[in-house]
Amino acid sequence: MTDSTMENQLEVTLIAVTPNAQNVIEEAGRTCYLSFDKIDDGSASNFIQRLIKMEHESPLEHAYATFRIRNCSRAMTHQLVRHRLMAVSQQSQRYVDEDKFSYVVPEDMPAEFLQDYHNDMDVIRKMYAKWRNRGLKKEDARFVLPNACTSEIVVSANFREWRHIIRTRTSKKAQWEIRKVAMAILDKLREQAPDCFEDMTM
Repeated sequence: MTDSTMENQLEVTLIAVTPNAQNVIEEAGRTCYLSFDKIDDGSASNFIQRLIKMEHESPLEHAYATFRIRNCSRAMTHQLVRHRLMAVSQQSQRYVDEDKFSYVVPEDMPAEFLQDYHNDMDVIRKMYAKWRNRGLKKEDARFVLPNACTSEIVVSANFREWRHIIRTRTSKKAQWEIRKVAMAILDKLREQAPDCFEDMTM
């Protein structure tokens, strides 16, 4: 097996989250009803759950979370960046040399074809090297790179948008890789703000 495949070692890391996110959401949400007198030590939990049940989710836009996703395929990131209400910073194939690129193996790849898949990736590396050696800039040589090529991406979004992304991408109809990413993000957000995400099932 080729050393430069990442063996599908997907990593999802929480970089930052709004401090006291649930209190921030409660403060914002209660502004709509001028019900500040109802705030106490345990009020945020019930209030947020009521907001979600009423589908009044705009107060959740006041809390943000930022994630770093590593060892994912370009195929996955192309799906993720279709969600509009996000800030995105991604590893650039214009500036990063991909001569020894790592790649993701599709989960359903039959074992009897796995070595053939690795061989194809080696062929693509040689194609990339050929065009670099012929003088093409990285930004042009990258045209021969596969969607399997690994990437690294940092994504920030508010809680309401994360709920939308998670709802969409944990569907059984979602592609397996982005589903794994969405499930990992949901797990981490449940730890940080359980009342904002505990109703979400996979």
